[in-house]
Amino acid sequence: MVKQIHHFIGGKIVEGTSGNFGDVFNPSTGELSAKVALATRAEVEAGIANAAEAFPIWSNTSPMARAKVMFKFKQLVEQNMDSLAELLSSEHGKTFTDAKGDVTRGLDVVDFACGIPHLLKGEYSENVARGIDVYSMRQALGVCAGITPFNFPAMVPMWMFAVAIACGNTFVLKPSEKDPSVPMRLAELMMEAGAPAGVLNVVNGGKEAVDTILTDPRVPAISFVGSTPIAKYVYATGAAHGKRVQAMGGAKNHMIIMPDADLDQAADALIGAGFGSAGERCMAISVAVPVGEATAEALRERLVPRVQNLKFGPSMADGDFGPLVSGDHLRKVRGYVDLGVQEGAELVVDGREVNIQGYENGFYMGGCLFDRVTPEMRIYKEEIFGPVLSIVRAKSFDEAAALPTEHEFGNGVSIFTRDGDTAREFARNVQVGMVGVNVPIPVPVAFHTFGGWKNSAFGDTNQHGPEGVRFFTKIKTMTSRWPTGIRSGADFHIPTMG
Repeated sequence: MVKQIHHFIGGKIVEGTSGNFGDVFNPSTGELSAKVALATRAEVEAGIANAAEAFPIWSNTSPMARAKVMFKFKQLVEQNMDSLAELLSSEHGKTFTDAKGDVTRGLDVVDFACGIPHLLKGEYSENVARGIDVYSMRQALGVCAGITPFNFPAMVPMWMFAVAIACGNTFVLKPSEKDPSVPMRLAELMMEAGAPAGVLNVVNGGKEAVDTILTDPRVPAISFVGSTPIAKYVYATGAAHGKRVQAMGGAKNHMIIMPDADLDQAADALIGAGFGSAGERCMAISVAVPVGEATAEALRERLVPRVQNLKFGPSMADGDFGPLVSGDHLRKVRGYVDLGVQEGAELVVDGREVNIQGYENGFYMGGCLFDRVTPEMRIYKEEIFGPVLSIVRAKSFDEAAALPTEHEFGNGVSIFTRDGDTAREFARNVQVGMVGVNVPIPVPVAFHTFGGWKNSAFGDTNQHGPEGVRFFTKIKTMTSRWPTGIRSGADFHIPTMG
């Protein structure tokens, strides 16, 4: 019997009442593994109401007490690491090792959130004018919400709710309906850690659930990660309803390979960054830009056998990557490869048609390698989100550096070189939010901030790190003077620091 996945509201599982369900598949087998309830507006409003009810007590809980809950939550997630990774792998399709990495990168932000007593410290200035002191404090916003994608069902939710809850907010999470089980389990673990009921609620659903979150006046802040068209919609709709919004969109991440680079190192980096998790990462490298024909030929010579020898198969097997998340997504990625051939790109390695014995109905695709891709092609312009790597040849450093700067997306970029001056110039001038130097996937550590530029991000504040604390709090500034027995009469001038 296919299991049913419902909602987590008020500290317990709550059955959906809409009668509408989404399909959850096991990507390795292609079999239907679960049905997830799709929430109505009323059900989402119930989750918001529970969070609003829990907010006064939680926001007045001391930062140290909130940190202790986060420490306990971290411990519980670590104790359940294998079961969480297995659950994640069974619904998403990433390998067991990669699934553990998904959970671990989320825990990095939980680690950061455990330091919330220090992170919430305000500022104090004594005697800014005679007898007057000024100080500031950061306070929680209220009910915050997160809308998260299928590709990181553990990491991205923890990026959001760990910081928000540590800051004193309560939280409503709307995860992807493609792989909802891990977010539900994380909510259970948060309750086991000692968070009061209602501090973290999970509502599963589609557009109706999203629109309810975007328009409900009780939700002052929304964090989103997903595709650029939806990120634009979330940002515009949320902002129009007076909310602060951080909305992370799509990407087309480049790697510049200079003639002086270690080409074996660069090729290995491209394989891991381009094909890990079947390319379903917003920070995946999907465009290799070798500078000069000699570099391009030498890089291609190294890439071809590496792509041909990629190991892929069932998510729990020992391989480089597993299946794609769904049949629809598999057809979409294959369609992009078909399009690239039609556009005139050279398909050097074709991974479209695969057959894995015993798993014929799984959502599998091998690695694909294009060469002689040009900036006019759609396979260069658009995010493919699959195991497809394109080589775009550049004649010079300036031509190569212009590509990521001029692209509509600006999430991540890397350069491989031995020349420090070239690397420094590139890092300073490229119009991209996250830059790697001889690092293929420049995802910052948890105590720095994650966020792209241009059509990769909407809103002024990035994910996690100090920016995350600023996003999930509002600042209040007090100016105080206590009577000293000195009276100088009414003052009709604006206060100054004289």
